[in-house]
This record gives sequence, C-alpha cells and structure tokens, in this order.
Amino acid sequence: MAFSRVARSGLRRTGGTFGSYSNEGDVLLCEGISIHRNPLPSLQNAKAARDFSYISSFRKIDHLNMQSRGIRVTPQYQSATAERIVEESESEFDEPRYPGLEATKPGEKPRVVVLGTGWAACRFMKGLDTRIYDIVCVSPRNHMVFTPLLASTCVGTLEFRSVVEPVNRIQSALATSPNSYFYMASCFSVDTDKHEVYCETVSNGGLPHEPYQFKVAYDKLVIAAGSEPLTFGIKGVQEHAFFLREVNHAQEIRKKLLLNLMLSENPGISEEEKKRLLHCVVIGGGPTGVEFSGELSDFIMRDVRDRYTHVKDYVKVTLIEANEILSSFDVSLRQYATNHLTKSGVGLMRGVVKEVHPKNIVLNDGTNVPYGLLVWSTGVGPSQFVKSLDLPKAPGGRIGIDEWLRVPSVEDVFALGDCAGFLENSGRPVLPALAQVAERQGKYLLELFNRIGKHDGGKAFSAKDSVLGDPFVYKHLGSMASVGRYKALVDLRQSKDAKGLSHAGFVSWLIWRSAYLTRVISWRNRFYVAVNWATTLVFGRDNSRIG
Repeated sequence: MAFSRVARSGLRRTGGTFGSYSNEGDVLLCEGISIHRNPLPSLQNAKAARDFSYISSFRKIDHLNMQSRGIRVTPQYQSATAERIVEESESEFDEPRYPGLEATKPGEKPRVVVLGTGWAACRFMKGLDTRIYDIVCVSPRNHMVFTPLLASTCVGTLEFRSVVEPVNRIQSALATSPNSYFYMASCFSVDTDKHEVYCETVSNGGLPHEPYQFKVAYDKLVIAAGSEPLTFGIKGVQEHAFFLREVNHAQEIRKKLLLNLMLSENPGISEEEKKRLLHCVVIGGGPTGVEFSGELSDFIMRDVRDRYTHVKDYVKVTLIEANEILSSFDVSLRQYATNHLTKSGVGLMRGVVKEVHPKNIVLNDGTNVPYGLLVWSTGVGPSQFVKSLDLPKAPGGRIGIDEWLRVPSVEDVFALGDCAGFLENSGRPVLPALAQVAERQGKYLLELFNRIGKHDGGKAFSAKDSVLGDPFVYKHLGSMASVGRYKALVDLRQSKDAKGLSHAGFVSWLIWRSAYLTRVISWRNRFYVAVNWATTLVFGRDNSRIG
C-alpha cells in the first residue's frame, strides 16, 4: 500500500518519525504538509484498523482554516509525493478488504463451499468424499433440524435435542480436517467472477469488529440456503405470529403456550380474557399446521385437563385455512382428517387473514378472531438472500437450475433444496419445498461431485469437459401426516392426480412413527426419540416452563 510504504521508509530512517524530522515540535509530512504532533492516528493504529480514509480527504482541505490552526499546506498538491499517495490510496481502497480463505493453490484439494445446514446441504456433506475435497460450511446454525417432528417438541412429546444433530457429527471432516471448516455466519454476497462468497458472523459482541465480515474463496459453490415463511405482506404477521421452522421457534411457542396457561389461573382474570389467552390459532392447513393442531389437541385432552383443571374448559384450538386442509392428499384422506380434527376439539374455519393485531386477527370478511397464541404455517418462499443474488431465477423467485442442479451462465455454482427450482426452459416443473426433495437432490449432487472429482474436475473452471452423467430425476415417495390421538394419514401416490395406496387410522400412525424413526438423522437421535415417545406414553408430557 502506497501510504504504508512511504511511511515505513521514513520510520526506518528516523526511528519513529515521518521523513527526516523528529517528534519534537512540528512534523513535516510528504514534503509539503506541516502539522503539529499527533493530529493523525498512529501508524500502528492505522495498520490495525486498515483505515486510510483520512488520506483521501487531503483534497478537501480548507487552506484558510488549516492556516488559522497553525498548519501549513502546499496548495493544489504541488508536492508530487503527496499527490501520488492520494491517487494510489484512492484506487487501492475503493473496495473493502476482507480477511478469509484465499483461493486454493495447485496441489491442494479443491474447496467446496456449502451455504446452509438444511436437508439438502447436510445430505450432500454427509456423503461427499473428503479424500478429494475440503469442505467449508457457512450457516447461521450449527445443526440440522429434523423438521417432520418439530411440532412434537412444542408440547413436550419430544425434547428439543431429539430432533437436532450437530453438523460436525454429520460430516466429521468439519471438525477434524485441517482445511475444512464450519463458520457460524450468514452469507450476504456472492462474487461468481472472483469465485468468492462474503459472510457476516453471528455474534453477540465478542469479536473485535461488529459486524465481523470475511470472505471464502471456492472451487465449487453449493447454495442450499433454504427458504423463509411466506407472509404475503400481511400487516402484523412478522411482529405477532410464531413460525414453526426452527428449534428456537418451537421453544418460543412452548414458552408462550405454558405462560398463557399459568397466567389464566391468576385471580381477577375475566372470563373473556381467559378465553382469549387460551385460544390457540393456527393459520395454514398444510401438513405442518395440521400436525401441530393434532399435537396441541392431544396435549389439551390428555395433559392440560389433568394439570390445569381450573381453566381446562377455556382452552380452544382453531385451524384457519383459505381452501381445504391437506390439499395435496387424497380426497378421502382430507375428509378423514377433517372429521378427526373436529372430533378432537379442533375448530376448522375457512378464511383469509387480512391483518394481525397483538391480541386478535381480522379476516377478509371482517370476522374478528381473538387469540393468545398465533402460529403461522402458510408455506415458504425464497429468502431475502436468495432474492438479492444476481443469478437466473426460476418461477416463484428461486435460484434457477438445470437438470444437473447447476446454475446456468455462471461457472462452478450449484443450488438445491427449497432455494432452487428448475428454469422454465428446462421443461421441468418447480418441485415442492419438501424434505424428501431436498434430501434426494443432496444425494444426487454428492454422487456427481464424487464422480467429477475422481477425474480431476473438482478445481475451479475444470468441470467443463467432465462427464456429469444422468440428469436429476425426482420420484415422489408419498406423503404422511399425523392428526393426533394415535391416528395418521399415509398417501403413497406419486402425484396429486395419480392413483395409489392411501390409508388412514391407527395402522397409518404406526407406519408414520416407524418411517420417521428410521429417517431420524443418527442412531443417537433415534434412541432419544424412542425414549421420549415411551416416556410420554407412560408419564405424559412435561409441562415445565424453562426460560
């Protein structure tokens, strides 16, 4: 850097002063600028902060004001040295400088950067051959969530740790390999020309700079950044509703539910206020909304009635859906779910939410619905990060991909999971945002990477001539949903309009539990889940409110 080179040369000659002048009295900087002692930051501080913005401000100096303060300035940069410093410093520091991992060198393993720790990302990392690749994972959470069982944690059927698995247990190289890392951070920008991603750490103030930002160079980039809940721009949703996508969401729902139960028992609470506090409203009749409603009705029927006898008659669950619940399931299964939920005490309403207030929601027809707990589950859409990327977009705003999960028009970038969708010109429909879609894409992509890596296609710009193999093909394996009280739905049709096996009832509930127990992330989690289910069956759900 220009300023550093000039300053260091002067310091070496004089042992700590600028040019050939000592610290006593005035100091002459760059032949034409004379200043008093310590008007600028020390070189040591400047080097630490990498902040040379004051150099470029020399052109804006007011000569009269400086002369009045005892500072002599050579006007119009009559000193060639000073002019060179300003010009070079401006050109060198137009762009921010980030610490981080530079590009891999010849002889080093290619680096795969993975954005996210969801179903797609973790399935991809789990099987990636670490003898061929180094892995760098960037995500604001350090674990994967088994989302199909997340609703069970809200009411204490399962413990929270039973549905999560640390990412460094899924791929041990992140903890043991010298050149593989997990960074707890969020990516905010991607430079596909430089093959770099720019990240900002998740921190609570313990780092020297806030926000702390860094870069990671990649040979291959896999974007599996997931999605965000859809709110349709409805006023008040973000401020007052709870989502059910992460473990912390489930924790907040549980705390709010138990708090309302305990507050409603306080003396002096009116009948109307008790009804409001204990009215749980679920927006969205998809699998998540239905399963949460079923778990909640189970909790009320079996546990609340025994442990909160003073307010048990005030507890109510309402499920609001604009059309039909479980619209992707067979008609007979939808009807079974409707009848079962109604029999379990869940009220079903048709309507569209117009706006959300702190204690009530307003529907499009003007209906006012008071609530104590509001859970929002109306589907997902692209995140703000995905929207901000200058990449081709598929219908719905997802990152556009081809049949091999590549992002066209850029090199070495792949996308999968909820954040990706096939481009219109591929002739393929955008796949639903399901866990099984993400997992199958992750498995496909790791096999592709392992194949091209064995033929030296892992480095940046080296996969153009690689044989990618067959394109990705998705085959739907079916859908399942629990509706509470030992009942579930199993729909094994490959598509909504296709024919196939469908069943509802207790046997389906056994199938549902068996399938999810085998699909849980690890043997450790399977043990936790089995023990939690057995404990709940024998002793009931825990209703302790912690935090």
